[in-house]
Parts: sequence; structure tokens; C-alpha cells
Amino acid sequence: MDLPLEGIVVIEVGQALAGPLAGAVLADMGADVIKVEKPDGGDDARGWGPPYGPDGVTSLYFHGQNRSKRSITLDLKKAEDVEALHKLCETADILIQNLRPGVVDEIGIGPEQMLARHPRLIYCSIWAFGFEGPMKMKPGFDPLLQAYGGMMSVTGQADGPPTFAGASINDKATGLFTTIGALAALRWRDKTGRGCLVDASLFETAAFWVEGQINNYIATGDIPKRHGTGAAVIVPYQVFQTADRPLCLAAGNDRLFQRACRVLGHPEWSEDPRFARGGDRVRNKEALVPLIQEVFLTNTRDHWLAGLDKVGVPSGPVNDIGEVTESEQMAAVGLLRDLPEGGPKIVSLPISFNRKRPFPRRASPRLGQHNREVLGRD
Repeated sequence: MDLPLEGIVVIEVGQALAGPLAGAVLADMGADVIKVEKPDGGDDARGWGPPYGPDGVTSLYFHGQNRSKRSITLDLKKAEDVEALHKLCETADILIQNLRPGVVDEIGIGPEQMLARHPRLIYCSIWAFGFEGPMKMKPGFDPLLQAYGGMMSVTGQADGPPTFAGASINDKATGLFTTIGALAALRWRDKTGRGCLVDASLFETAAFWVEGQINNYIATGDIPKRHGTGAAVIVPYQVFQTADRPLCLAAGNDRLFQRACRVLGHPEWSEDPRFARGGDRVRNKEALVPLIQEVFLTNTRDHWLAGLDKVGVPSGPVNDIGEVTESEQMAAVGLLRDLPEGGPKIVSLPISFNRKRPFPRRASPRLGQHNREVLGRD
């Protein structure tokens, strides 16, 4: 299929997750992404296993973030390899880098140097803490930013310790914000003829995830608390245990709460002044949630889900990873794809164009696989 970014050339200088994820998304949408790796081992994520891919060496983690790219090796501590990178940027549209803060300036490929020489280039920098402030030179990984950025403080059971999210959400969202910025900058270049510097950071992403809690704190001075699987301002909006398996109930307004009460056999709850309106339910959560939980324990998950679904109340099972992977809905949307050339099966781009999902065009590359093709050398 024709893809929207065909003809766009991206240079990716980085490793791990945020930068490579941005490159993978752009590659899936048709861009030619050239991944620059250090000659000695390449991207550290190549070894983040087990499990490994079909070669028994390259991690599945790496395969997932580096499909459809070409790999070259450059030692950017050498002037001749920095010059080789400059040569590539003469015809490139976007450069993405997430090296340790300060490194790009030390080796002469910082944004000022690159944009001065390549004024049409979109230069994307991914930081841990941002391009300014007292912590701008600190490195960081996703768990650290979940902690420092406040997310952990509102994740977990109310009487338990702060908890990490189960996925690298700051890394991934920062990669996506970088992609959004790069695409917007391309549109800007279409209008002005000039490139652009795009900055994103894990810290700013972490703050964005908890923007509601930050806004509430600014308004009230109250420190947000953990609510387990529940929400601070909507009740009931959480996981409940049934007689066999847990389910998630999301009665997000008064009408849905009324319908849920009928399914649970207690229509009077929706008339109770403690629970009738959303704000009432939030203020009286400690009284309402145990009542709902007691009823759910009287029958199975499938029983309750069937009743809630019949009246249009949003609800669903709490699937484990195996269940969601094997679900009919996963098969129907076609999100899982086999990489070409005998590569492993991965989760592909969660976007379709004209109702068609792009296929990965290449397997993830071997280290330096495209040196001859791109650089004219081995």
C-alpha cells in the first residue's frame, strides 16, 4: 500500500526505547529510517533478553522497536564518521536523537551545529528532564521518571506502596510526542522552507500524564492520593471481584449508574441522596463501593458482564496478557504481524490508513546490515 511518509528520510541516533519507538512509528508510516548504531554492540536493547528472536541473540524487545529500519554503524567519536552523518543529513528530513544529555554537543552534532549546516532539517531531541532547568544534564529511565514525575504516588492501592505502571509509558509516550512534533515541523517546513528544533522529555511527559492531579493540587492545595483501580472523581469506576474473576465497571455518569444499579438488583441506590449524583458518589465512595462489591461476589464475571452489556453500561474483563493476545478482538483488528524474512510476530502500528494497516516492510536489521547500501563501505 502507498504510505503517507514515503519519500521522507529519517536518521535515528539513539537507543533503548523513546527514540527508536519514534523511528519505528515513522518507518511504519512509510519513512526510510536509517538507524545509526555504535560499532561495538549497537543499540543496548539488542541484548535485552531473554526472550530472543529467531537468531537466538537479538531481543524481542529490539525487534519490536526497530522493524522496517536500516542499520548502519558510525563511531561518532571519530571526525570522519561525524562527517559521514553530516553527509546523510544533506538529504534527510528528520533527525531523532536520545543520547545522554550533553553528548551531541561534545561530538559536534548538537542542534545548533546541525541546523546551521542543514537548515531544512527537523532536529528532534529527547531528554530525560528537558532542555533547561537544574536537572537538564541528568540521564533518566522510565521508572525514575514515573517516580520523580509523581505518577507512582497516585498508582497503587490506597494502603499500599507507590507502584510502577506495568509498561514503559513515559518512554513510549515521549516517543509518540516526538513523532507528533516531527510531523508538525514538517508541515511548518512546507510553509516556511525552514527546519525546526523539536524537544521532548520523559519528565514533561510524566507531568502531562498527571496533569489532572496537578491542576487539582494547584486549585485546592490537596495532595492527590492513590485510589487502587478506582478514580478520584468518578464512582464507581474501578475493578470489582466477582464470584470467580475480576471485572472493570466504568459507570461514568448518573444515567449509567442508574442502569448498573438495576442490573445489580438495587435500583434504590440511584435514588439514595448519598449516591444520586456524581459528586455525591465521590463524597460517599467509602459507603458505596463495599455495597457494590458485596453484590458482585454473588455471581460470576460472565453473568454480570452479560447484564451490564445488555443495558449499555461500559464494563469488561480484567484480561491477562495471554487472554488479550488470544482474544477475538485482537485477531479481528489485525494488530499482530509477522516480521518479514522469518522475523518474530510483533504488535504493529495501531493506526490504519483508508482502513488498511501498514505491514512492517522489513525485519529489524542486523547491526550494520546496511553499511554498504547507505555508506558505501562495510
